[in-house]
Amino acid sequence: MSNTDLEDDLRGTFERAAASVPETTGLTERATTGAQRAQRRTWIVSGAAAVAVAAIAIVGFGLAGSNDKPTQPPVAGGQAPASATPTPQPPTAQTVSGTWRPLQMAGFKALKASRPDDPVLVFRADGTWTGSDGCNGLQGTFSIGQRGEFTATSGPQHMIGCNNVPHTGVLEAAKRIAVDGNTLRFFGADGRQLASYARAR
Repeated sequence: MSNTDLEDDLRGTFERAAASVPETTGLTERATTGAQRAQRRTWIVSGAAAVAVAAIAIVGFGLAGSNDKPTQPPVAGGQAPASATPTPQPPTAQTVSGTWRPLQMAGFKALKASRPDDPVLVFRADGTWTGSDGCNGLQGTFSIGQRGEFTATSGPQHMIGCNNVPHTGVLEAAKRIAVDGNTLRFFGADGRQLASYARAR
C-alpha cells in the first residue's frame, strides 16, 4: 500500500470517529453556569455559618454575664451605701445606765457562792452608782471620758463579811470601760481586763 493510500485510509477513520461524537453545543455555557451555581451555594453556606457563629457568640456572652454579681444601684447624692455593721460608740453614762451582774473578775473565783443579797452594780445617768457586794450596800460616783476613760469613787459602807464580791476594788482600779452589746468590761492601767458584767435590766 502506498503512502497516499495509507493517508486516505487514516483520514477516513478520523472522520468516521468525529462523526460518532455527540453534539457538544453549549457545553462551555453549561460548565460556566454550573460553576456559578456552585459559587452561589458556597456563598449561601458561608453566610449561614457566619450567622450561626455570631448567634453562638451572643448567647455565650449573655450566659457569661449572668454569672456576675448584680451591681448595687447608685445612692442618691453619690454617697456609698451604709455598712451593715454599725461603728461602736464610746460608752457614756447613758449607755451604761442600768443593772449589771458580774460574769468574771480577775483573781476572784467565788462569784457563784451563796450570799444573802444578789451582787450587782447599778449605774445611773446622773453619774452615781449603787449596788451590793452580796452582804453590804454600796454607793459612789463615776465619770466616763470621750474615749471610755473611767474613774469612780466609793462612799461609806458596812463591812459584813460573806465572801463579798469586790465591786469597789474593780471600780477603783479601772481606768477604762467598754460596752460590747450586753457586756460591760473594765480595764486596768496596763490594758488588762479586770472584770466583765452582764446587763440584768
